[in-house]
Amino acid sequence: MRVAWGKATELGCGVDDRVSQLIDLALAEDVGPGDVTSEYFVPADREGRAFLVAKSDGVVAGVELGAEVFRRVDAGIEINIMLQDGSAIAPGAYVMEVAGKARSLLTAERTVINFVQRLSGVATKTALFVEAVKETGATIIDTRKTTPGWRSLEKAAVVAGGGQNHRMGLYDRAMVKDNHLVVEGGVEALRESALRLKEAHPGVGVEVEAETLKQVEAFLKIEEVDYLLLDNMENEQMKKAVEMRGDRERPLMEASGGVTLDTVRGIAETGVELISVGALTHSATALDLSLEFVSPEERD
Repeated sequence: MRVAWGKATELGCGVDDRVSQLIDLALAEDVGPGDVTSEYFVPADREGRAFLVAKSDGVVAGVELGAEVFRRVDAGIEINIMLQDGSAIAPGAYVMEVAGKARSLLTAERTVINFVQRLSGVATKTALFVEAVKETGATIIDTRKTTPGWRSLEKAAVVAGGGQNHRMGLYDRAMVKDNHLVVEGGVEALRESALRLKEAHPGVGVEVEAETLKQVEAFLKIEEVDYLLLDNMENEQMKKAVEMRGDRERPLMEASGGVTLDTVRGIAETGVELISVGALTHSATALDLSLEFVSPEERD
């Protein structure tokens, strides 16, 4: 099934060229050469009306993307978005209303739900972490531990859940870890490398991973470092690292490693500004959603 594709949007978990290709792939693997069930068991002239309905509590994300999937299958489908990305939902909440050819609605159903339930799961998990650190001053951020091809969508879902994005990829922030050869020359070599990077790419930040307070002390001497990643440190160590920075605004301190809902509040109370949580994307559980059709009697 090929349908004319309109101008892509960039609203929340919306559609750009890469996501447009992802929609193509998703429909190709599901629909293939055609939806045989709808073709042979649903009359071609039958009209339908349905609601995308929440079956559990959470935060919705990917609504515009879901709408675009419907449009891709059939440009004639009428769509009424009832809840925007970032909206809190409870069982029975109507997220979207669609109306059109019943065959088209049924063909698009699973792909729409797959996208929206996955992204809503990310937003929901993020919201739980954000609530857990409320009023501490710490910000929950994501990582690069995303589903291949889905990064922009999953990171938009993190924002919908109240979190913020870390770097999008290897190109928009340097993160120097213990296995990068650049640190072999010590602090001075690290400083020189940071200077070269900033001269070539002025907008790219520099983050350095520290596993010990001794490393924190050394890295704090490098003015070109924008962020210090405190890797798998105990809370007392992180609190000390923040104290070692003194009154300086930079580098910002980021806690990372094994963060859970049970531990995140204590981490936030150490004074770190950022807490990165890979689980926001790599371990989010899809939110339960369904497409519920309205009977002909109810449509009248």
